[in-house]
Amino acid sequence: MNCLRGLVLPRFEGFARQVKAIGSIAAKLIFVMLGLIPMSTKVVQAGEPPVPKLKTETEATFERYVKLTEARNEGELKRGTDLLWVDGLPPDQRTAAYAALKRGEVKMQKLEILDNGKPIACPGGMIHHWSGVVFIPGAKLEDLLGVLEDYDKHSVYYAPDVEGSKIESRNGDHFRVFLRFRRHKVITVVLNTEHEVQYFHDGPGKAHSRSSAVRIAEVENAGKSDEREKPPGDDGGFLWRMETWWRMEERDGGVYVQSEAASLTRDIPTGVGWMIKPFVTGIPKETLTFTLEATRKAVEAHRASR
Repeated sequence: MNCLRGLVLPRFEGFARQVKAIGSIAAKLIFVMLGLIPMSTKVVQAGEPPVPKLKTETEATFERYVKLTEARNEGELKRGTDLLWVDGLPPDQRTAAYAALKRGEVKMQKLEILDNGKPIACPGGMIHHWSGVVFIPGAKLEDLLGVLEDYDKHSVYYAPDVEGSKIESRNGDHFRVFLRFRRHKVITVVLNTEHEVQYFHDGPGKAHSRSSAVRIAEVENAGKSDEREKPPGDDGGFLWRMETWWRMEERDGGVYVQSEAASLTRDIPTGVGWMIKPFVTGIPKETLTFTLEATRKAVEAHRASR
């Protein structure tokens, strides 16, 4: 037995030093399966998945995707009619969608922009693209804009998803804002973000806005004394890029609000997909749905308090 110990222990210690050096979840899981680390040992912690880096080709692909999305949006806004995605549905489905909106539902649609009729592959990343619509009965366009442009209170309107917010600068309809996001699904991720936002008034009862996240930094040990930001693009990859388009139209005794968001995250790593996949695939839709519902509640509360 002592001979066996003499053979195994040096190898184990060498392996252990490698695990300590690289902090590899995969290696820790191997240790568990080999019985070299007890199951009670904490194997996986938030933020520990193999850290990807935002590659130039991944970023370039997303920029191409956004450029095509921007061109489509500009064409639709220039046309000036059928501004909501539900307007493009067949008559029966469109009628049902508007009835659902009047009942207070949020209508969601998954989008995919094609390049010359072909899907856009994103090496090293995943593009998430959703559009949602909500109806706020009894509201005016100015009520909605009053909430959306009140970024200092977004941490109140959109809690708990937004836990910090402030206007960094404003020049007319152009804003630069800070938003601190906290998002949870299996794991919790905290992000410090900065956005450039421009509002456009398209005529009586109509407006739209364009928001671009110009900086996204994942926060490590959020809320603790050793809190720090990871270098943007060299982090967990839970949100690398985010672009948002809002449309607002006052009619039918209220305001229709459409928000469209395209975001870029890491792809699903082999071996830890069980932990990463629910976050990167589920959060975009859930967050947009929550944002629209929270916007309606904030507008209704704002009107009731006047």
